[in-house]
Amino acid sequence: MNTLLKMVGRRAAEDPAKEAYRFCWRKDGEWLSTSREDFLAQTEVAGKALLRLGLLEKDTIAICSPNTPQILITEFGAFRNRIAVIPLYSSSSQSQFDFIVDNGGAKVVFIGDKHQYPLAYNYWKAHPELRHIVIFKNDGIRLQPDDTVSITWDDFVRLGMSATPAEQRELQARTDRGLPDDMATLIYTSGTTGEPKGVCITHSNYDAAMEMHVRLLTQIRPSDISMAFLPMSHILEKAWCFFCLYRGIPIAVNYDPRVIQDTIKEVQPNLMCCVPRFWEKVYAGVKEKIAGMGAMQRLMVRRALTIGRRRNIDYLRLGARPPRLLEAEYKFWDKRIFSRLKHAIGIPDPNFFPTAGAPLSDRICEFMRSVGIDIVIGYGLSETTATVSCFRQTGYEIGTVGLPLPGIQVKISDEGEILVKGPSVTTGYYRNPEANAQAFTEDGFFRTGDAGHLTIDGAIVLTERVKDLFKTSNGKYIAPQMLESRLAENKFIDETAVIGDQRKYVTALIVPNLSQLRAWADEKHIPTEDTEQLLRNPRVYDMIMGEINKLQADLAEFEKIKKITLLPYHFSIMHGEVTNTMKVRRPIVAKRYAAEIDAMYAE
Repeated sequence: MNTLLKMVGRRAAEDPAKEAYRFCWRKDGEWLSTSREDFLAQTEVAGKALLRLGLLEKDTIAICSPNTPQILITEFGAFRNRIAVIPLYSSSSQSQFDFIVDNGGAKVVFIGDKHQYPLAYNYWKAHPELRHIVIFKNDGIRLQPDDTVSITWDDFVRLGMSATPAEQRELQARTDRGLPDDMATLIYTSGTTGEPKGVCITHSNYDAAMEMHVRLLTQIRPSDISMAFLPMSHILEKAWCFFCLYRGIPIAVNYDPRVIQDTIKEVQPNLMCCVPRFWEKVYAGVKEKIAGMGAMQRLMVRRALTIGRRRNIDYLRLGARPPRLLEAEYKFWDKRIFSRLKHAIGIPDPNFFPTAGAPLSDRICEFMRSVGIDIVIGYGLSETTATVSCFRQTGYEIGTVGLPLPGIQVKISDEGEILVKGPSVTTGYYRNPEANAQAFTEDGFFRTGDAGHLTIDGAIVLTERVKDLFKTSNGKYIAPQMLESRLAENKFIDETAVIGDQRKYVTALIVPNLSQLRAWADEKHIPTEDTEQLLRNPRVYDMIMGEINKLQADLAEFEKIKKITLLPYHFSIMHGEVTNTMKVRRPIVAKRYAAEIDAMYAE
């Protein structure tokens, strides 16, 4: 029997009353806890309901919803039926939704709320073979008059609870027939170029990933609680939630990512998957706070950071015991500065925080580690069931993405591409033989599409996405993500797209942090009412360019950004400028802002 089929029941048998998850629908609402025993019962009801909807073994269903426990309940009910689940981002456009649901052949679609309902309804109108739309949260939804397929979650639950004994036996028989090579998740890549591809993740992929993480993450404590902050449609959050349930770690499910600053303070998680943008914002806020301190306070903070770095990075990172005086001084600063910082963020008792998805600057990583927030930098893809490599408790190297997991083979091709093989690597793309032929080498290694190299100790150093690397007209290679991660350290810069392919020099499109910029402009008596006029002000341009020059002072001259264009609005998921995971789609950005880019190269 596959791990995902037995672990919920196993944990319920160990301690039925222990918390499995907690959830709060609304801001300022009450967090309600669900026991392991009740979670098991919910998944069994979901399994019976899916069977009664007429779904067969090997069918697929799709889930498009903000984070909610119903996602987990539905998934584990599907696994019991040998049904695969297609996760979609709740912010998907109609074209993305239509392509993924159709390509994956979903028979039933589950949606979160009124924001996803139009996507599902419009799809059904064009694809009447869709059997049902199940709505998790029906507050405020007005069904279309001709909608004959939508049902509420309560209807779905009642359907499962009224299953006959024969149907219950059939569900158990399906569960018993489960095989390791059954597809569990069909997750579609973000697609920075071209159409997204469906990545087949089997039960054996998850089994291997969880076993590797059990061997690696020995610092997890029975008292820990994890916050599900990233979308559960993201492979990192999905695989992490499964791992937490496997280890018996309760999950606090955050419904709305916009209120994470509030919910993190309410839950105070010890564990939480993050993308670098979260820590970039935390770092910018801390730096702003420090800048507003008096000279003596800033001196104290600098001393505290020096001690924190010596203790946590110079000693503990290497597995060495800090000297007693150093340890004593660290405790002093931890009590007076570091603990207050952690309380202010909402993580007074942090364990560790897996972070991946994009580069995080070494400066921010070192800062967080110095204050006692153990960011665990990792690297992986949907095709590798998330993690390929990550920081170990000791011996990690800042500037790398850690050592490969036990059981994962990594090598570098002659072209500098990272190649991966192991039991957690996908069996291939769904109904896409052409993509499969391109994705694997003759000896079975998966082509990640990422450029990099290995350190002498075997840690992976990421350079750039192979397709994102570009060459200036002077023949110099540029890694735009490296530049973009540096600029993210600055409080005045919100988003960046670095430009320069086949150009004479490097430029950038910059989306400023308008609140910070307006505060600065007010101090300089620069009008701020008209945003576009503010961004055209030469003093604003010079200030931002000056900030950028500080961040790139140690770079080679050919790598430096020479000119910028300030944009008054963020890059858009709806317009295809960024993926759902906020990766820049460079060809689309280059086309959409062609006039602004050409102006930066006009002599």
